[in-house]
Amino acid sequence: MEQVVLCDDDGRPTGTADKFEVHTTDTPLHLAFSAWLFDASGHLLISRRALGKKTWPGVWTNSFCGHPAPGEATEDAVVRRAQQELGLPASALADLRCVLPDFRYRAVDSSGIVEHEICPVYVVRLAGGAEAAPNPDEVDSTKGVNPADLITAAEAMPAVFSPWLVEELARPELRAVLEGQ
Repeated sequence: MEQVVLCDDDGRPTGTADKFEVHTTDTPLHLAFSAWLFDASGHLLISRRALGKKTWPGVWTNSFCGHPAPGEATEDAVVRRAQQELGLPASALADLRCVLPDFRYRAVDSSGIVEHEICPVYVVRLAGGAEAAPNPDEVDSTKGVNPADLITAAEAMPAVFSPWLVEELARPELRAVLEGQ
């Protein structure tokens, strides 16, 4: 049973809850993270969420995301989820850095399920010739894209993408990093 860390409005941990029980029509604020992954050629990996996902199934989103476990450093959760979602071992990840430490959002899926997260945003580079091997329970498909093209597409057709992707791409700090690749 995967646990998430619940938070008050100031971001202080207040307890834990089961991940699958906490994501409802009244989801409390909790810790998460979002990660953007670049390959050696500067392409940005985006993922289409598996059709079996509880929230935003089949929607295109950032490379991967997840929740730090109670007592787990967020950077360690990023490494863990890269393995779980994309089959990438820790040795395949380089230059892990947080570019939006204070990002948070609340969004409601068409099913009524709410995401309500304090969600620092990370940028990661693939080391060497490592390639993703997506877990089909998490990821339907992936695609390497030009960051500027993704920004243009998210502005033109936001409904095609996860709401957190759209909100993250609206932040100039992330855009500067993504477009500077």
